[in-house]
Amino acid sequence: MQIDDVYKYFDTKETGLTSEHAAELLKKFGHNTIQRNKKQSQFKAFLKNFTSLMAILLWISGFIAIFAHMVELGIAIWAVNLINGIFSYWQEHQAQKATDSLLKMLPTYAQVLRDGKAQQINSEDLVPGDVFIIQAGNSISADARIIESTSLQVDESALTGESVLVSKQAQYSHGVGRFAESNLVFAGTVAGSGSATAVAVATGMHSEFGKIAKLTQSEKHHASPLELELNHLTRQLSLIAILIGTLFFVAAIFFVHYPIAKSFIFALGMIVAFIPEGLLPTVTLSLAQGVTRMAKKHALVKNLNSVETLGETTVICSDKTGTLTQNQMTINHLWLAGNQYTVTGQGYVNNGHIQLHNQDVDLSAHPDLQKLLQIAALNNNTKVEAPKQPGDNPKIIGTPTEAALVILAEKAGFDTDGESKKVPRIGELPFDSERKRMSTFHKTGDHITVCVKGSLDGMLPISDSILENGKIRPLTEADKKQINDADTAFAAQGLRSLAVAYREVTADDQLPKDPKVWKIADAEQHLVFVGLTIMQDPPRPEIYEAVRKCHEASIRIIMVTGDSSLTAKSIAVKIGLTSDKARVITGDELAEMRIDKLKEALKGEVIFARVAPEQKYRIVSTLQSNGEIVASTGDGVNDAPALKKADIGVAMGVTGTDVAKDAADMILTDDNFASIVAAIEEGRTVYSNLQKFLLYILNSNLPEAAPSILFLFSRGLIPLPLTVMQILTVDLGTDMLPALGLGAEQSEPGIMKQAPRARTAHLLNRGIILKAFAWYGLVASIISTVAYFFVNNQHGWPGVALAGSGAVYEEATTMTLAAIVFCQIAAAINCRTKTSSVFKIGIFSNHRILGGIVFEIALLALLIYVPFLQDLFNTAAIGLRDWGLLVCIPIPLILIEELRKLLLRRRVKANG
Repeated sequence: MQIDDVYKYFDTKETGLTSEHAAELLKKFGHNTIQRNKKQSQFKAFLKNFTSLMAILLWISGFIAIFAHMVELGIAIWAVNLINGIFSYWQEHQAQKATDSLLKMLPTYAQVLRDGKAQQINSEDLVPGDVFIIQAGNSISADARIIESTSLQVDESALTGESVLVSKQAQYSHGVGRFAESNLVFAGTVAGSGSATAVAVATGMHSEFGKIAKLTQSEKHHASPLELELNHLTRQLSLIAILIGTLFFVAAIFFVHYPIAKSFIFALGMIVAFIPEGLLPTVTLSLAQGVTRMAKKHALVKNLNSVETLGETTVICSDKTGTLTQNQMTINHLWLAGNQYTVTGQGYVNNGHIQLHNQDVDLSAHPDLQKLLQIAALNNNTKVEAPKQPGDNPKIIGTPTEAALVILAEKAGFDTDGESKKVPRIGELPFDSERKRMSTFHKTGDHITVCVKGSLDGMLPISDSILENGKIRPLTEADKKQINDADTAFAAQGLRSLAVAYREVTADDQLPKDPKVWKIADAEQHLVFVGLTIMQDPPRPEIYEAVRKCHEASIRIIMVTGDSSLTAKSIAVKIGLTSDKARVITGDELAEMRIDKLKEALKGEVIFARVAPEQKYRIVSTLQSNGEIVASTGDGVNDAPALKKADIGVAMGVTGTDVAKDAADMILTDDNFASIVAAIEEGRTVYSNLQKFLLYILNSNLPEAAPSILFLFSRGLIPLPLTVMQILTVDLGTDMLPALGLGAEQSEPGIMKQAPRARTAHLLNRGIILKAFAWYGLVASIISTVAYFFVNNQHGWPGVALAGSGAVYEEATTMTLAAIVFCQIAAAINCRTKTSSVFKIGIFSNHRILGGIVFEIALLALLIYVPFLQDLFNTAAIGLRDWGLLVCIPIPLILIEELRKLLLRRRVKANG
């Protein structure tokens, strides 16, 4: 459409809309906002924390306890469930608040023409037909048709994933790929350089940005692996508890000859005893602690269950720019006739140097280099503003490539501002995608200097001279071959080149005096070739260690980038992501590839380059169909469907769009791949700690059940050595704080050298069951039973019958309870590691467990010596000799377990 047709179609004009018309259009089209996924109502979000399978089990357990006349136990179980649900809701609410605050860190204003004058409005109020002004650094708030443009270049990476700036102009040309129309700009993109005036044609959810956001929102939520695992664990524990309850019911009838009603109540008590009431709060607190630790490592987790899912990750689909690399184009080599220089200093820092043969150069002795730096400073529309705070990146107003040239000049100590004033610009030929060049004209004494930069293939044909050692000489075919060979060698390393040339225009050239009327063909000819600037977006310094950790942890990393094949593979090989034998699949190849071929390719070393971000969704889906747990990174709106589809979607917090952040499970506040690896380590730690907790909490079940077994198989001759309220004391009293301390345990040495757990593996496995019941539990059962008979022996047993009530009975049950508690003290310390020595990690290093141990001893003392608690829990005071025996219990248990772990480590070492 012609501009006039556009005005007519949208009922607007060059001077913009009137305020009244804009208000009408706002009512018609709505606010210019991207609707986020419909939030769950706060009530539903609150309620879901009380309706998981484990929570339902606890509600039922409380009811059973009350029905079995254990009212205090039932109320206590319900209270634990209620407190856990409230805490879980609060944690996720806090995470969502942090996410919302990140989403608010977006540009909110647009400069429009209303009532014939420029004014600033909230971008939410922009409507189709609004004429607005775009300047370098502006976020573009709507899809728009350009009316006029001055060297406008736009960063469309939010939509395309490609970080190279795209030239935009009022004249239409189709370009290659989506969003390539030269006269259209799109919401969510950013003006890198130049300026333009445009008329809005689509806003909000009607924009291309909004359409993709809507696609993302259609992707349904899937239960996390941890949710599925907890449901599986709940079914396992329920089955175990019901089986044990059934056995005790049958035994009570046939062995003790209890009435059926009394046997049923007894069996219900055993079912409640075998359900770990502390599991759900410990899971919640373990995940919450993981969230807190991740936040300190720049990873904001929105959903508690996502923490553990990270630990299962087998594949990371990572983009390149800004995640694996610094997203700071950096010049690291200079090629000039006769010399090749090295530039030190990574990224946008000006504390580097230009060196020749590892020696810093003096510009006065290198006229060719001085000329190159002068052109870099003059042929440049980018400003680099110093960071406001130490550690921050400088603000770039313009293009990354031109910023690299500015920083290059600063590293050499070249006065860019002084040179621009000394040699003022009087004209310009903007960059365009056909010429691949930009030229600026400068007044230099009585002549005009033309400074040119651009691609080598566009520069060599119009150059007929070369600068060498300060002198101009003819450019020969041998020179051209040498230049091309150098460029090819750099390209093979994944480096990009930018050629630099100039021309001195004098009266003899017979060009018009006003350079603004010069034609391109007249100005850009007879150039003096100066050299090549070689640049690269350098890898992040910490990425090498992060990649090494992933490989040790058997986690594959697949680069999925919009960049070129050569650059992608070069970076991948350089940082150790893949070997040089890795297969590179381009977006075009991927579009033609059958699903079976893609599945096969994804099993080997592979890199995806020139891939449209929406193709990442297909890659993620195919990996999942291969049985992989996939973490996917992204920052653009087109990354959002893949982020939502992945098991863990990881959005960039600094460069990410609001749609990507909303779709993700985790947001990196520093856009750093190393933060993902740190988060994975935390995820593995959380899962490991859950298993440690499970081992700890289950091992007390056997000594809790052993008294009832004795009671049953003795046909009632041995009175119950432990009452139901004393069982409650262990489950919801003494055990809770040490168990929560296990949830805060640090990563065990070597956790990132293990393969991710198999999808078929479960929290409660045969190893934990055997260790909990046949080792820890069995030993604790023997010790607690001995403690019971020890007290009775002091009062005349076996000469007298075992007391079923009275002071001796209460003292015996108290000693049984105390013995279980001190066995649990040893278990809390032993459960801190699976194979490592607890002395190596520091027996006193986990202050929460130490605090928990102090708490359970103090609670035990209160139950034993406070009169009204004695009545409630059927306890009695014990003497100093009894305490002496109790204190000795943990020591041999810890030493024996250390010996077992030592033998296990030696066996593992011997097996390689």
